Amino acid sequence: MLNIGTHLSSAKGYLNMGKDALKINANTFQFFTRNPRGFQSKPLNEEDLTGLSDFLREHSFAPIVAHAPYTLNPCSTRPEVCELALQIFQEDLKIMEYLPGNYYNFHPGSHLKQGPEKAAKKIAKLLNQVLTPEQHTIVLLETMAGKGTEVGKTFEELRLILDQIQCQDKVGICFDSCHLSDAGYDLKENLDNVLKEFDQIIGLDRLMAFHLNDSQNPIGSHKDRHALIGEGFLGLDTAVTLINHPVLDGLPFILETPTDLEGHSKEIALLRAQYNLASQS
Repeated sequence: MLNIGTHLSSAKGYLNMGKDALKINANTFQFFTRNPRGFQSKPLNEEDLTGLSDFLREHSFAPIVAHAPYTLNPCSTRPEVCELALQIFQEDLKIMEYLPGNYYNFHPGSHLKQGPEKAAKKIAKLLNQVLTPEQHTIVLLETMAGKGTEVGKTFEELRLILDQIQCQDKVGICFDSCHLSDAGYDLKENLDNVLKEFDQIIGLDRLMAFHLNDSQNPIGSHKDRHALIGEGFLGLDTAVTLINHPVLDGLPFILETPTDLEGHSKEIALLRAQYNLASQS
């Protein structure tokens, strides 16, 4: 089965996100826990969260993904920024406990010329403060394009973080096709080797979600500019190969393409048709 969805707004409430996903034939989705470019969050609504959890179970959704704000930087050079990152993690993981069995994804941050080793130590320190054996959410580190001093542009940088985490079963990785390509990983011509390299360095058992995006820039550009599926340098054939690859089977694929709900509905329909064709051949 193809698990595919898109990024939805929680402005109308959590349960309504599930209903919107169902309308566009999605069986997973992603949402921001708070303002993506800031830190403000809306008041906790236990009834709404429980309603969404019941809805996901009733309609057999694949795991969904909550996304931390882009501005979060747990490896900042400023202590107050690191403290804010810790606070956000604590608050967001509390929200996610009302949606057990799902994922919380975040960008590892920017090391701001400290170097990836020092950054990895800071990120792991934060995760060791918030992760517990009892929690029902897996936290995902996202692969990054390598803009500026972004951490996570290579599998080795992600491994630096993972090696220092105590609750190993509470962390995983989220691939982003645009980010991976922009970072220099050749998904278009050499996908099997990319997956093999990831398996050797981190382990495929750590790969738990996939942001499916085309890229406005060629491989190795370190730009991070998403494009519609089939309208960028990766192309439709790459997206079709990704959703049909046996190693990636069963992962939640999340579209973060620059379009609206109607546009995402069309992308989901296109990819479902391509998935069905491949499974019938």
